[in-house]
Amino acid sequence: MDYFCNDYSNDLAFLMFKDLDSWEYENKAISKTFEFSSYLSGVNFLSKVASLAEKLNHHPDMTLTWCKVHIVLTTHDSGDVTDKDAALAKLCDQHFKG
Repeated sequence: MDYFCNDYSNDLAFLMFKDLDSWEYENKAISKTFEFSSYLSGVNFLSKVASLAEKLNHHPDMTLTWCKVHIVLTTHDSGDVTDKDAALAKLCDQHFKG
């Protein structure tokens, strides 16, 4: 997998996603695995992301494992990644850091 935008030729897409921290682009989706010091920290993060997704009406695929949450974002209606995905990815990064 390549970090998002390394092989992406669309200049607009590059500008849209250049500020994302370590998200990867593959199969018309972006994804990232967040690591935590405890299982419950991961559960709490997943819950925050789920609440944000519900408010935005943009629902990612999320997988919870021991001390990790893997998030996959794509816009099914468009068949690729859009600004909706970038916005939710940035919010995920903010909540992870904050």
